[in-house]
Amino acid sequence: MDENLDLSGAKGKPGRVVSVDLRGGVGLSAFHMNTPTPGEGHRARLRQRFLKSGFDGFADHEIVEVLLTLCIPRRDVKAPAKALLRRFGSLRGILDAPPEELREVEGIGEVAPVALRIIRESATLYLRQRTESRSLLDGVDELIDFWRARLGGLRHEVFEVAYLDKRYQLLPDGVQRLEEGVADRTTVYPRKVMQAALARHAVFIVVAHNHPSGQLKASSEDLHLTRKLVEAADAVGLKLLDHIIVTPDDALSFLDQKLLKL
Repeated sequence: MDENLDLSGAKGKPGRVVSVDLRGGVGLSAFHMNTPTPGEGHRARLRQRFLKSGFDGFADHEIVEVLLTLCIPRRDVKAPAKALLRRFGSLRGILDAPPEELREVEGIGEVAPVALRIIRESATLYLRQRTESRSLLDGVDELIDFWRARLGGLRHEVFEVAYLDKRYQLLPDGVQRLEEGVADRTTVYPRKVMQAALARHAVFIVVAHNHPSGQLKASSEDLHLTRKLVEAADAVGLKLLDHIIVTPDDALSFLDQKLLKL
C-alpha cells in the first residue's frame, strides 16, 4: 500500500509529496529504530570492557571515549577524543580545561563541555567526602594524603582547618573551610580558628591551603600566618600540629620541612 503525504508548509503554498510504503505496517519510525548508530558496536565493546575491569588496560583516548559516550549520542566519538588529547595533553588536562576551550575542539559541541565539568566536580566532591571518613590523622603521610585528596584538584586557593581530639581523631564536623577574599588573614584566621576549635572541644589543629599555580614553597605570608596560629593556639591551650601546602602534583608539610616545631 502506497500513501502520498502532502508536506506543504501552508495552505495554498507549494509543497512536496513523499511516497511512503506502509505495507506490513512498517513506517518511518521503525526504519529509524533499526538504523545502526555509527560506532555503536565499538561503544558497546568499550562499555563491556569497563564493566569487567574498570579502566585497566584502556588507552588514554579510550577512557576519553567512554566519557564522551555519556554525552554525545549516536556519533562516533573516537576522533573527538583523540582531538581533545592532542589539545590538552591528558585526561586531567581535559577535565581541568575551561568549557569555552573544550567547545573549540571539533566534534565536541555544546553539551559535552558541561558534562565533563560535572564529571570533574563530582569526582572532587567524592574525594573530599571520602577523606572525612578517614578519622585518624596521626602522621605526616596521612595528613598529606588527606589534604591532597581535598585540595589538589581545586583551581582557586582555599584555606581549611581540621580539628582533632586527643587521639588524633577527626572530630564531628571536623573540617572547616574559611571564607575566601579576607584581606588580613594573619589577624582574622587565627581568631576564627581558635573560636571554632574551642566550640568543638578540639585538642589539636591542622591547617592547609593550596597553591593552584604549582609553586611548592611557603611564602613569607604563609610563614607569618603559621606563627600567628601557633601563638593563638598556645594562648588557649591548643596545639597546631602542622600546616600543609598542596599543589596539583605535590604537597609540603611545615613540620617535615622544619618550618614548624612541636
